[in-house]
Amino acid sequence: MKQLKTILPYFRPYRWPMFWGLVLVILANGFALANPYLLKLPIDALTADAGIDSDATRRTIVHYALLIVGVALLGNAARYGMREILNGLSRRVEVDLRNDFLRHLLRLDAGFYGGTRTGDLMSLATNDTLAVRQAVGPAVMYTANTVVNFVFGLALMIWISPMLTLVSLVPMVVLPPVVAWFGKTIHNRFERIQEQFAAMSTMVQENLSGVRIVRAYGQEEPQAREFDGFNRDYLRRNMHLAYVSGAFHPIMGLLTGAAMVVVLWYGGGQVMAGVITTGDFVAFSFYLVLLSWPMIALGWVVNLYQRGAASMGRINRIMAIEPSISAPAAPAAPPTGPAPIEFRDVSFRYPGTERLVLQDITFTAEPGQTIAIVGPTASGKSTLVSLISRIHDPASGEILLDGAPLPEYDPADIRARVGFAPQDSFLFSARLGRNIALGIPPSRPTDEIMRRVRSASVAAHLHETVTGFPSGYQTRLGERGINLSGGQKQRATLARALAIDPPVLVLDDVLSAVDTQTESRILRGLREELEGRTAFIISHRVTAVKDADLILVLDDGRIVERGRHRQLLAAGGTYATLLRRQLLEQAVAGAA
Repeated sequence: MKQLKTILPYFRPYRWPMFWGLVLVILANGFALANPYLLKLPIDALTADAGIDSDATRRTIVHYALLIVGVALLGNAARYGMREILNGLSRRVEVDLRNDFLRHLLRLDAGFYGGTRTGDLMSLATNDTLAVRQAVGPAVMYTANTVVNFVFGLALMIWISPMLTLVSLVPMVVLPPVVAWFGKTIHNRFERIQEQFAAMSTMVQENLSGVRIVRAYGQEEPQAREFDGFNRDYLRRNMHLAYVSGAFHPIMGLLTGAAMVVVLWYGGGQVMAGVITTGDFVAFSFYLVLLSWPMIALGWVVNLYQRGAASMGRINRIMAIEPSISAPAAPAAPPTGPAPIEFRDVSFRYPGTERLVLQDITFTAEPGQTIAIVGPTASGKSTLVSLISRIHDPASGEILLDGAPLPEYDPADIRARVGFAPQDSFLFSARLGRNIALGIPPSRPTDEIMRRVRSASVAAHLHETVTGFPSGYQTRLGERGINLSGGQKQRATLARALAIDPPVLVLDDVLSAVDTQTESRILRGLREELEGRTAFIISHRVTAVKDADLILVLDDGRIVERGRHRQLLAAGGTYATLLRRQLLEQAVAGAA
């Protein structure tokens, strides 16, 4: 239950609604507890004086009947307000918690996502936040309802007959250990359910994202069978919880039923002995029934609290993770214009691994220079450019921007300077224009945003394609841009990087899905866009980067050659070998 303490600050903005909600809880229960007493009065009046005339009797019955109806109406109005306020408040807390959870996820670094399944995070952001809401909404409301009902109901029962109250509560002595055992069992079993739900979510997410691969390899039935196994395990775990939850309510009902039997036996004897009146006995029986509801509801409340605590514990474990890449206490001001970027003896290994992906990388990119990075597959090219925007930090060495190490800057300031077109052309399921304008502040005028979108699309050789779409830039994309070709997605990603007008541009093999001629044409057309910017271009095609100011040739994480195109060709090393191989491949493809 201590896990739920972290949700308490979320109530601070809603303390007054919480206060008035709890006031209505007291009023609703006060009116509910008044009715048995109002029933007692006419019963005692009628049995005390059998000689009352019929008109007086009728007036008495009508008077108390109207009073009982009026109190019931007021009580139900208060109960409606109680539910409206407290349940509505819990919805707002759920929204705030989910927003904070997503903000925290967006702060975490690439290393976290490398070791965490997407389905787990989806489960936390949906199913677990719902369980927390149930704990801080309905459970809190029924807890307050139970406490008020129990305290005032018990006080009135003692006022009627202390001895009868004591006798009626004897069956309840076993309640605390029963509740404790059920609470612990429900908590453990619900945690196992949530873990399985996360595994199911991961499998569904992966199969839907990779549905074309599943179909291409004819794996529909095997994947369905595997999911069936996950689903049946999820059912089994839910049934284990249902067995425990289902037993709780009958046990509570058995205890309250035993109390009613005791009251009927002992209380009836006291009425016949004249110790209490018939009205007292009737009112006491009603109070015991009212008291039994909190006992029964206690099982449901405990269930909700234990579910909420299990879910909040899972959320807390993620919220406690701090990003390894964060802003310093007093970040340095980023340069206002182009600035040199220097790598000094930089080495890097991915978290949890021992192999160095990059080793002793040293070079300087002067403002306005175009740096090309080429090399065989898995030579470390993408990893190198990911360090520029602090997606990762080096294992050793340092990277300097304008003479200051990158950790001295706020990562957000660094990333705002970098237009990054990654190898994976990820597009959101939104309108095409919105995807391209992703990095432009939405506060900018709409005309300016669209002008920059069109200008960037023209530079990326995408504008002509977009104008051929029926809805143009308002075309809504499917998930991950599925209704665009590979080349169109890459050009949209390139346009998105250009649209923010960055001082530094990183193109990570962003044109691999277009043919060699188209790539060369696009890169030639980008020369005007690259003027005044520092550009890093990764390409597997040597012919596409021959005009770069500096070419770095990577092999097995090391810079094995550096220089300009002519110098590297004359050296006859790795670069020249790559060029000859690619020219041969093009010749073979052309002949075919």
